[in-house]
Amino acid sequence: MPLLDHLIELRSRLLKSLVAIALCFGVCLYFARPIFGILVHPLLAAGQGKLIYTQLFEAFFVEIKVALFAAMMLAFPVIANQLWKFVAPGLYRKERRALLPFLFATPVLFAIGACFAYFITVPLALKFLLGYQGEVGGVTQEALPSVGNYLSFIMQFIMAFGIAFLLPILLMLIERAGLVSREQLISARRYMIVAAFAIAAVATPPDILSQFLLAVPLILLYEMSIFAIWFTRRREKRVAEAAE
Repeated sequence: MPLLDHLIELRSRLLKSLVAIALCFGVCLYFARPIFGILVHPLLAAGQGKLIYTQLFEAFFVEIKVALFAAMMLAFPVIANQLWKFVAPGLYRKERRALLPFLFATPVLFAIGACFAYFITVPLALKFLLGYQGEVGGVTQEALPSVGNYLSFIMQFIMAFGIAFLLPILLMLIERAGLVSREQLISARRYMIVAAFAIAAVATPPDILSQFLLAVPLILLYEMSIFAIWFTRRREKRVAEAAE
């Protein structure tokens, strides 16, 4: 296809994705409060039953952010489908077969990471951070989180863990592309441990528990990626030998 036709096709795919996001946003905006009620459940389970807002427009913008966040999640299958339809015609049949499983695995792994953050990491981090309440030198120290700060807190966790759990897909793709080998990944293990803690320090709040809860899964996912590469290569080798 000429370049202009590619640009027209790209515009069409982007417009369809934006329409899907807009429709999902309208639905999620109507249910913004129930969705936010789900997001604040870990805070309630940690014993904090009060949220405040110090600016008059803060609660309104929180609902907008909640609706947009949920809309992006709901519209992701449509966005991924449009991206696949744009990319797939330029791939060989073998490349499409190799890439398609990764496309299906992406939302699954992201959802697993988001659930890990929601059900395990966020409750542990909240219990740790809210544990500083009490008497300090005769003064009562009480946590009064605002709705905006809490939403940023939990969205940061969900996005960080969701993206982190995509590490196996990224490593397997670059290995299949020939950019790295399994042996190179094994030799770079010590650097990955340092990088995992550095990424956790940037992607999570500045407390040590939150960073540790992200760094450890990153290291485990790195090891799982090395094993998955070995397993897939071994299976492909057996298939090739059987074909011969």
